[in-house]
Amino acid sequence: MQEFTRCYPKNCLLTVMDRYSAVVQNMEQVVMFPSLLRDMQPSAHGCEAQAGAPSLYNYFTMLKAIRVDVEHGLLPRKQGQVKMAGGGANAAENEAAETEEGEEVLGQLDLQAQFHLHFSSLHHILTHLTVKAQEVTRTYQEITGQAI
Repeated sequence: MQEFTRCYPKNCLLTVMDRYSAVVQNMEQVVMFPSLLRDMQPSAHGCEAQAGAPSLYNYFTMLKAIRVDVEHGLLPRKQGQVKMAGGGANAAENEAAETEEGEEVLGQLDLQAQFHLHFSSLHHILTHLTVKAQEVTRTYQEITGQAI
């Protein structure tokens, strides 16, 4: 079967998303026993691990969950989970007021600047998560003695 390879510019968000997805998929294929990562702390490039830092197992599960969101989109939020008894009318009024305030704020902000901020933030976060997925994979390979 012929594999379709996408070609995007290097700093394109789609390239970063594809790279993240591929690295996490590789991590999932390499890490056969995620429980081995439970007590392992991420390396801090020669420094001591930070107290209270999440374990590599936590990173493993988080990276997998984010990959699903990156590949399939966000799932819609369940509306109405938190309802106050008898607060139906007040909730509708509050929602209308929040909508008006939100539209007013959006009208005042420069949308192009907002887009650039969120775009660059997402690019940075996905790049950072890609590095974390590579670290989880490398550490697992070191633990199990697999060739790198």
